[in-house]
Amino acid sequence: MKTKEIIKTARELARPFRVTKGKNFRLKDVDPDDTLDFTKEADKPRAKEALTMGVAALAELQDKLYAQDKWAVLLIFQAMDAAGKDGAIKHVMSGVNPQGCDSFKSPSAEDLDHDYLWRCMKDLPNRGHIGIFNRSYYEEVLVVRIHPQFLAKQKLPPKLVGKKIWEERFEDIRNFEQYLARNGVVVRKFFLHVSKKEQKRRFLDRIDDSFKNWKFSSNDANERDYWDDYMKAYEEMIQRTATKDAPWYVVPADNKWFTRFVVASAVIETLASLDLAYPKVDEGKLKELAAAKKKLLTK
Repeated sequence: MKTKEIIKTARELARPFRVTKGKNFRLKDVDPDDTLDFTKEADKPRAKEALTMGVAALAELQDKLYAQDKWAVLLIFQAMDAAGKDGAIKHVMSGVNPQGCDSFKSPSAEDLDHDYLWRCMKDLPNRGHIGIFNRSYYEEVLVVRIHPQFLAKQKLPPKLVGKKIWEERFEDIRNFEQYLARNGVVVRKFFLHVSKKEQKRRFLDRIDDSFKNWKFSSNDANERDYWDDYMKAYEEMIQRTATKDAPWYVVPADNKWFTRFVVASAVIETLASLDLAYPKVDEGKLKELAAAKKKLLTK
């Protein structure tokens, strides 16, 4: 399959899961087990083969991104535990060299002495690079909202912690992402939507498999008690922050092969939309290259 065909397929596959206007978005409308028209058993190998070709196309597009040195791309991943963020990032980005993959978990003492966007802002990708946030500033309207004790640790003046604080944070995030878009940082956000049933199965697998024990924390199971609260928080997060310049992709995550296929398609679609190309070499540079070649061939 040629790169143009891969890009066309990627656009078609990513489109159903892209949210640019959140007003009417409802999380219940997205089935975590959805695989579109792909049959799980029959089409799984074909999807994996397509993913391999997609990764190759992605590497080509990233090379142009780096050479052009005009755009930066920021990929943000959010999900419940065991939804497959790490695996999706590993497989989709296996053919490229991202600037970095930052995981934002519990803030440090230094982080808490700054505004909540600070620790993410200082790790934004350079032009020509792809940056990955495995969790991000969106934790500020998710886990911090579910667990008020985390908000209490942020040293905010009491008069700033009012009933509108979450709406104010949504506004801050929208404005921040608009600022990034206006400065050539392309933001794409992924919510990997796993079902509670599938999460339970994966947790039990981590407990039963000695090679996966390290992945499991008792806190992972404890957070399941807040499942409905998290689903409500994720839904409102997408409703309030999905925009044309920084869309969300709400990706079914019960089938890892399909999740990775959709994520790869969305990233390919994003890079392809930037009209990337290798810089044109002027006549002076061509003469310089010709002189260098002549010198090399005569020695």
